[in-house]
Amino acid sequence: MSKQTPLVIWGAGGHAMVVADIVRLQESYRIIGFLDNVNLQRHGTEFCGASILGGDEQLDRLLDEGIDHILLGFGDCKVRLELTSFLETKGFRLPTVIHPRAVVAQDVILGPGTVVAAGAVINPGTWVGKSVIINTAASVDHECMIADAAHICPGARLAGHIRVGRATQVGVGAIVIERINVGNESVIGAGTIIVKDVPDHVVVYGNPPGTAVKQI
Repeated sequence: MSKQTPLVIWGAGGHAMVVADIVRLQESYRIIGFLDNVNLQRHGTEFCGASILGGDEQLDRLLDEGIDHILLGFGDCKVRLELTSFLETKGFRLPTVIHPRAVVAQDVILGPGTVVAAGAVINPGTWVGKSVIINTAASVDHECMIADAAHICPGARLAGHIRVGRATQVGVGAIVIERINVGNESVIGAGTIIVKDVPDHVVVYGNPPGTAVKQI
């Protein structure tokens, strides 16, 4: 096995476990620990095969020790968007990780920090931004554009030529028909079928398609 690059995962919950599993299956990185800014009492405890090192106060120390690879292991889209810019400015590198049982077409572009989970499919001509989550068994068809920090949740289905805005979440099992634009920082509820464009900063849910919309 070639030398593994040390890596830290920011987050210490369920999604961090998923990210850690993908990282270990890739065998290119060695997880040296996790960061948790939420549950301070967990600092120094074991989690998912490594230690919770602390919170963001550890970042400068990590850089000083030459550990500059980090992944975001939590689902909050807006926070992922903010922290991606923050970490890049500090000098961290965000790798792209793909589960070996995901299917990603050869010409797909995946931005730094993006995580593609088991069973996901991303078809040709698609562009995916930074720190995006394409979660378990999600399907992104041809020529889609998924902006930074979006989350395509487990089992969601995007048809061709879809545009998903930054920090937007497409909920579990949601379906978006072809040539739809979904705005920035919006949420599509679980199981919702989207048949018309979705503006910025709204939650859309319910069936018949998108019968309930509220501003956020």
